[in-house]
Amino acid sequence: MLSTEARIDTARASRYLVQLCKHAAAMAGGWHRARMHPGALPTGPEVQAQAEWTDSAGRIIFTPWGECTLTANADGLRLRIDARDETGLRNIRDVLTRDIQRIGRRDKLILTWLPVAGSWSAGGIGR
Repeated sequence: MLSTEARIDTARASRYLVQLCKHAAAMAGGWHRARMHPGALPTGPEVQAQAEWTDSAGRIIFTPWGECTLTANADGLRLRIDARDETGLRNIRDVLTRDIQRIGRRDKLILTWLPVAGSWSAGGIGR
């Protein structure tokens, strides 16, 4: 299992958590392709997204890639991706990064993905 985490410093963490999860839930009724997101490559497997959430915690499952758990508190939003392989990790990370940049453009959110200790070698794919 490969993992990466990101933290977004924002006073609107709960709002962004709910917005990301609602977007994923909207895709649950059908297949969600990576190419549906601006800037995504038009190739690759289809993925089905499912989400569950409260105001302070959420989980988005990207079948077959992996999942993202989200935690919101007064200081910010934390995202953790757990994926089966490097491709799944990269795909989930790229989809979430684009979504966060889109929904958080007014607040100019900064998102930096960091590897989780022991998740992969020093040559990992963190951004």
